Amino acid sequence: MMAHVRPRRRQHIQLFRAAAMLLLSSALLTSSRLAVSARLPNPTARLAGVLFAGLPSSSPLRAFCPSARPSPATCAAYSSSSSIMAADNPLLVADFDFPPFDRVEPSHVRPGIRELLARLEGELEELEKGVEATWGKLVEPLERITDRLEVIWGMVEHLKAVKDSTDLRAAVEEVQPEKVKFQLRLGQSKPIYEAFRAIRNSSDWDSLTDARKRIVEAQIKEAVLSGVALEDEQRDKFNQIEQELEKLTQKFSENVLDATKKFEKLITDKKEIDGLPATALGLAAQTAVSKGHENATAENGPWVITLDAPSYIPVMQHARNRALREEVYRAYLTRASSGELDNTNIISQILKLRLEKAKLLGYKNYAEVSMAQKMATVERVEELLEKLRAASWDHAVKDMEDLKIFAKDSGSPEANDLTHWDLTFWSERLRESKYDINEEELRPYFALPKVMDGLFSLANKLFGVTVEPADGLAPVWHNDVKFYCVKDSSNSPVAYFYFDPYSRPSEKRGGAWMNVVFSRSRVLARNGLAARLPVAHMVCNQTPPVGEKPSLMTFREVETVFHEFGHALQHMLTKQDEGYVAGIRGVEWDAVELPSQFMENWCYHKDTLLSIAKHYETGETLPEEIYVKLVAAKNFRAGTFSLRQIRFASVDMELHTTYDPYGSLSIYDVDRRVAERTQVLAPLLEDRFLCSFSHIFAGGYAAGYYSYKWAEVLSADAFSAFEDAGLDNEKAIQETGRRFRETVLALGGGKSPLEVFVSFRGREPSPEPLLRHNGLLPVAA
Repeated sequence: MMAHVRPRRRQHIQLFRAAAMLLLSSALLTSSRLAVSARLPNPTARLAGVLFAGLPSSSPLRAFCPSARPSPATCAAYSSSSSIMAADNPLLVADFDFPPFDRVEPSHVRPGIRELLARLEGELEELEKGVEATWGKLVEPLERITDRLEVIWGMVEHLKAVKDSTDLRAAVEEVQPEKVKFQLRLGQSKPIYEAFRAIRNSSDWDSLTDARKRIVEAQIKEAVLSGVALEDEQRDKFNQIEQELEKLTQKFSENVLDATKKFEKLITDKKEIDGLPATALGLAAQTAVSKGHENATAENGPWVITLDAPSYIPVMQHARNRALREEVYRAYLTRASSGELDNTNIISQILKLRLEKAKLLGYKNYAEVSMAQKMATVERVEELLEKLRAASWDHAVKDMEDLKIFAKDSGSPEANDLTHWDLTFWSERLRESKYDINEEELRPYFALPKVMDGLFSLANKLFGVTVEPADGLAPVWHNDVKFYCVKDSSNSPVAYFYFDPYSRPSEKRGGAWMNVVFSRSRVLARNGLAARLPVAHMVCNQTPPVGEKPSLMTFREVETVFHEFGHALQHMLTKQDEGYVAGIRGVEWDAVELPSQFMENWCYHKDTLLSIAKHYETGETLPEEIYVKLVAAKNFRAGTFSLRQIRFASVDMELHTTYDPYGSLSIYDVDRRVAERTQVLAPLLEDRFLCSFSHIFAGGYAAGYYSYKWAEVLSADAFSAFEDAGLDNEKAIQETGRRFRETVLALGGGKSPLEVFVSFRGREPSPEPLLRHNGLLPVAA
């Protein structure tokens, strides 16, 4: 991506205008609330003084010079134009019930974020001047500052993830350093840090609630990890590292998206895609139409294959053309690893900077920095991963042997030479043969609207809440986005969420995620409520509707929706009113996957599954014998899939603990070494999956990917409480569900995850349920 560059003369004019407007707002509007929040920080004032010093005496901008008193007419003119600017920019709207996603354009980002930062800088200075070690004079005003930044910047970041464009990228890239600079300024505020320490050391400490104690301790820890204790050159170096890491992780993510979009395989001969099911052919033809082949049809083509999951996965599962599978597999495995989109050097820089940051903070490696805010330690993570690896290895070896035998018995010419682009194809054939299940034939039973209805019914049964469509109540960023209201048993709203279900490869990054729009907060309550209600968004990349058919989902896509809804439930059903620990906020990262993975278990619960599995045309319920086969197939190749996750977690940990980014070994050497004990089939020499490993190089999972396995232990044990109560016992399920809601979902970050788990389960977690659920327990024994 090229940086956005404007002509020098135009840039100077815009800089003069911006400085002039900020200076005048500081001089003239101090009596208003707006002026307090928009007060100009001193460094900018000095810059403006330098700029104005070079102006000719005839320049009209002299009217804004701080050494001259502006005329009343000038004041009035500026005040009017400033109000118009704020009113026209949705990022500067003072108050809204829901974010104006539909109105935000790339042109709003630069002026909007800069004005927001100026206002927040003014508020921060006011807070520092009058800071007191009390909740009302420290935590509440601080929450208002941080929340405003999180909400507005969150809007921009969200749009970049779901509605990416060159203009939006350029705008974000330009203002991102300024945003990071403010965050560092805030995180390194000595007055705020000392005020939190004063609360911690005060005689009133024991009288604080657990939630407030957790907030104070977290703020002190975060300040230390933000470099508050560093001085002079060390602080400057730390801040430089943080700025550079922000740029690099952003670039990493953009390269993955661009590399994924770059690959397109146009196919005109139907023989080349023999084996692809009707849904995949329909999507490939629909993609071809969007690429200019307006007469493309599912039956006659042409077809376009991409690396987007709904296109890529069916090719690997069903295409009989081995050469096509190889081509698509290699393209996917080497995304963002060559040319101008190569992430190799970016990874190297990220690892060097993370190590340098860790040492500045007094840690041996970056994993120790990561663990400072998690449940686990490096040693306990390594212990868990090795235990799960040992339990999975023999099963994975048998998985491979079974595959080779089946391919040979099927008369396959590649049976003696099975490699990576064959495994998914032959696994699907073996699964069909062994369990008499064809995933594509199941799609008609999993239409998205019915799946959502069943999911919401489950939430009602377990947690006593009702989810209702609320389309039109909140602005959305795309016509596909749905909006919902969550109500309690008294029919009162307790939360809202957006759902953006479908893949849009041209503008939307891959994967699935849930994120916060608003957190529950007593401090930020409005409209007469006791607390501001939480709002979330859920984003997936599943198969879109094709023609007149609704989105017909694979079973894995069903599990993904349940997973993300689990995250959303923890955010939305919180009863914490302290914003810093409400919902998923303040929850240690390695525990945050508990509710999401817990919800996946219900996809195999008979009553739940049969309530969502209705044929989209006939309304027929999925036959019970197929349900039985689905359950039987649940642990198909469980050892292989377990090792895959362990490989990802292990290479992540090794890159952030023992790996020397300045040494002779490459990141790929490390991956291959890890793969020797976590992959039955050695990876290709050209395997470059690390170049698209966004979780650890562009997400929040650096030295934290193990969290999926760590939380899976918690979630499997939590679900076993329902098994113990009796999955066929409606009353027992409801009672256990209410207890889950009142602990895991309600307490947020107000208590430690271990305390929360024990409150629900009555004891500390055990890995036994996870091994049992995955069919791996005999080996462990």
